[in-house]
Amino acid sequence: MADDTTTKFTDEEALDFHRKGKPGKLEVTPTKPMATQRDLSLAYSPGVAVPVKKIAEDPDSSYELTTRGNMVGVISNGTAILGLGNLGALASKPVMEGKSVLFKRFADIDSIDLEVDTEDPDAFINAVKHLGPSFGGINLEDIQAPDSFYIEERLKELMDIPVFHDDQHGTAIIAAAGLINACDITGRKMGEIKVAVSGAGSSAISVVSLLKTLGVKHENVLMCDRSGVLKPGRDKPMNQWQSAHAVDTDKETLADAMDGADVAIGLSAAGAFTKEMVRSMASNPIIFAMANPTPEITPEQVAEVRGDAIMATGRSDYPNQVNNVLGFPYIFRGALDVRARTINEEMKAACARALADLAREDVPDEVANAYGTRLQYGPGYIIPTPFDPRLISRIPPAVAKAACETGVARKPITDFDAYQQQLATRLDPSAAFLQKVYASVRSSETKRIVFAEGEEEAVIRAAYNFQQQNLGQAILIGREDMVRRSMDKLGLTGKHEIEIWNARESAQTKRYTDYLYGRLQRHGYLERDCRRLVNQDRNAFGACMLACGHADGMVTGVTRHYNVALRNVQFALDPRPGERLIGMSVILAKGRTVFMADTAIAEYPTSEELADIAVQSAHAVRQLGFEPRVAFVSHSNFGNPNTEHMRRISDAVRVLDQRPEIDFEYEGEMTPRMALNERLRDIYPFSRLTGDANLLITPGLHSGGIASKLVSEIGGATVIGPVLIGLSKPVQIVQTGVQVGDIMTLAAIAAYELDTEHREWAKTGLAAQ
Repeated sequence: MADDTTTKFTDEEALDFHRKGKPGKLEVTPTKPMATQRDLSLAYSPGVAVPVKKIAEDPDSSYELTTRGNMVGVISNGTAILGLGNLGALASKPVMEGKSVLFKRFADIDSIDLEVDTEDPDAFINAVKHLGPSFGGINLEDIQAPDSFYIEERLKELMDIPVFHDDQHGTAIIAAAGLINACDITGRKMGEIKVAVSGAGSSAISVVSLLKTLGVKHENVLMCDRSGVLKPGRDKPMNQWQSAHAVDTDKETLADAMDGADVAIGLSAAGAFTKEMVRSMASNPIIFAMANPTPEITPEQVAEVRGDAIMATGRSDYPNQVNNVLGFPYIFRGALDVRARTINEEMKAACARALADLAREDVPDEVANAYGTRLQYGPGYIIPTPFDPRLISRIPPAVAKAACETGVARKPITDFDAYQQQLATRLDPSAAFLQKVYASVRSSETKRIVFAEGEEEAVIRAAYNFQQQNLGQAILIGREDMVRRSMDKLGLTGKHEIEIWNARESAQTKRYTDYLYGRLQRHGYLERDCRRLVNQDRNAFGACMLACGHADGMVTGVTRHYNVALRNVQFALDPRPGERLIGMSVILAKGRTVFMADTAIAEYPTSEELADIAVQSAHAVRQLGFEPRVAFVSHSNFGNPNTEHMRRISDAVRVLDQRPEIDFEYEGEMTPRMALNERLRDIYPFSRLTGDANLLITPGLHSGGIASKLVSEIGGATVIGPVLIGLSKPVQIVQTGVQVGDIMTLAAIAAYELDTEHREWAKTGLAAQ
């Protein structure tokens, strides 16, 4: 575990954090309903007898009928707690609870911490080996070397589930990922580098073992302990694990080993590397000083003697932190999902390579916001950060695939694309919805999507990601020199060729001016007014591109208020015949998807307008792959109290009653609580909904807009949109201040709409209006 020295707190604050409320950091929460006597009978007696018998007949069914398939035991004896030493099993409990929290936070893995009160390795092994039926894997933690080697080795022999000592292997995996990229940046090959290692304990030995798996040659690695280089025949004895890495060499000391070395790895103590040692290394040296809390040498000290070094430490206040949380949650996620018997070297190497690959990609906004800067692949960013949301969908598939290929998977995965998508949904409620949209867009003809505010960095990055994910051809509107300068700054130049259109210099300016003048001349606009719009307003220019067939869809709104952007788009585009413009928000929370309309356009719609909104949004919901169940929501239920407001909503229901072509369920007026909870509707047996509503029609813009924003800010839901529906060409308008992912999402929805715009409105009844 890395020391986070950037967050300052007092000892009392740390104690308060752990004792206030429920003491500790974990609790057990049931995953099944426990509200009725029937629920209790199914959960315990007599219902529990059925899975008991099933597991007795088929032990593998335990993975499906119990928590075992998603449960890891976090186990320690407290003989090497962090950097604090041997403080005993009980003192290790806060750390083990913290480890369990990280498993849940980063990989959605449940875990239980177990502290075994013995320093006898055989007694520890005997205690743990009998726990196999409880867990899908065992994470060993904070056990002193060399006991840790012996304990892990024996437990792997005795148990048929993964056993993994994170202090050894976690550091090795993250360091290996960083070294892969450091070699790439400095133009080195793994098979040619010379490595000096300070430290010969469990972590150092694991790092060296993994580096050799990745191609580093045995004879090119010189490990050193306090007595010098590990080599055959030396006076100071070595244990069996150290002897495996001894090299026949004439070098004696760490200083000798670092002389001319390409790489220096420190897993020892503060001050182990001197400036003189660093000065003696090869050009562009790679230095991983990972002692905590004080590294073998600090980046400031290295900078005094070398300006060409790439550095990594275990601390979060320096670039390139070697943080174990990048590894163990995702390794176990992949291992559990294929029911692996063990975690082997190939799985660890696959994890390291996947981490290295991820660091080379453009980082998402979540990372930039967490660190206050835009990280780019290079000497200062060779390892992904723990807050990168892509880790959950990138690292476990690599681990799982290696498990399958090496024959340790009991449940091999055959469709890794589907597995990757499933992983993304574990921590991101929007992932399943977006995957459906993205898959449809990728499988269709390439669409040309305009990103109107093309000089904004967030827009440029969204356009880059849009093309990188094969969602279509991005077109940026802006001054080319400004756009190119921003792309250079972001490190995106030459990676994907993105079209850039300058409104002032476009060859289409006259055509667009004539088009606008033809539309607006009887609305008080002179030709020069239209020319000014084309030259100076990127939303109007982009909308003209769509109208004249030069692009297929558009996304805007980053720098303009929603209404202003929509007004300027409408200079060039009209609603589709027979339709009105509406905004529909997509709300994703607690495993359900709920749509809400109108949240952007209609301020106080009449009953007829509410009915039309219901029809259009129901069709859009169906096009997105959901069967609409509509609820007209209000502050009360079914005419009580009988106010003008309630009558307006109830009349909307009657309007739909008079349209025989309606082909979806609808009901109202009702509270959102009643609409979304089938059990509560039992007191209204006349309700026409056969299940919970998934499309809420709000009585006005104020209530819709407020509700959608509240569930996002307070309720913890993910809200997409509002999605603009009804325009003759696909245009989506984001909210000001959104992140790159939001821009890309609405750009994809604009592309998706092209595939679903062939609407048979006669079936809905709107065509008759």
